[in-house]
Amino acid sequence: MQKQIKNQWQISKYNPDYRDENGYYTLKEEWTCPSEIGKIIDGNEFTLDEYLHTEAKYVDTLISFIKESRLDTLRILQLEEQDISSEDRNSFLYEPEFEELNLKEDKIVTLQDIRIIATMILRNFVYCEFYVKDRFSAYFGGDYYMYIGSSEKPLLSIAAGTEHGLFVEEIDALPYSHLEEDIFRSVEWSKKGNHLIVGEEELSEIPLEELRLIFHLSSQHPVLGFFKINSENIDFFQRYLKHEMDFDKHEYFFWSGN
Repeated sequence: MQKQIKNQWQISKYNPDYRDENGYYTLKEEWTCPSEIGKIIDGNEFTLDEYLHTEAKYVDTLISFIKESRLDTLRILQLEEQDISSEDRNSFLYEPEFEELNLKEDKIVTLQDIRIIATMILRNFVYCEFYVKDRFSAYFGGDYYMYIGSSEKPLLSIAAGTEHGLFVEEIDALPYSHLEEDIFRSVEWSKKGNHLIVGEEELSEIPLEELRLIFHLSSQHPVLGFFKINSENIDFFQRYLKHEMDFDKHEYFFWSGN
C-alpha cells in the first residue's frame, strides 16, 4: 500500500503575484515551452540562451531536492518514449547523450542520468516520472511546472530554488496521486493496426503482484502507466473481463492511473 508523501511542492518560474483571483496565471505573458524560442514574448524575443538558463535552474533544483532527500538513485515511472527522428537530431535542443541511456520502465537511474532525462523531458524528447516508494516523487506537468514530493523537508533546496529565481510553493497534494485508493485500472482495446481505442472495461480487485509478474515490474513499482497486453496473458485478464478477448481482431492494453 502506498503512503502519502509528507511534503509536496509546486515549483515554477512563474511569480504568484501575476495570478488572477481564480489562481490562473493570466496577468503576464510568459513562455511555456522551448518550441517558443525565437518568438516575441511579453515584448521581447525569447532566446535560446534565456531558455537554457531557465532549464538549468529547474534541473539543478531537482537534483538538490533529491540529494537533500538522502537519495542518489530513483526509479523511472510511467515512461513515454518517443522515437528520435533525423529532424530531431538537427534541432539545436538535441544532445547525442539523449540516445545513450536505454530508458526502460522501472529502471533505476543515477543522479547523472536524472540530469539528462530531466533535460529531455523539458525539451519534449521523452516523458517519465521519478519515484521512490513512500519517499520521493518528481515529475513535470504542463506549461513548465515541476512537482516534487519528499518524505524529508529539504530546507536548503527550497532556499536554493528561490535563489535560482524559481517560486517554490508548498501544496497540499501533488496533482497526480500514487495512492492506491485514487487509482483507476482498465483494459482498453483497439482494432488491429489502428491506435484508436474502441472499447474499455474497468478492472477491480485485480492482484497487483500478479500484474507485476506479467509486466516484469519490481515490487516497488505501483503498477501505474500504460502497458501492452500480449496474447499469452489472455487467461489471466479474461478472468476479470466481461468482454471476450480476441487477439485476431484487437490489440489490448492495460491502463492504470487517476
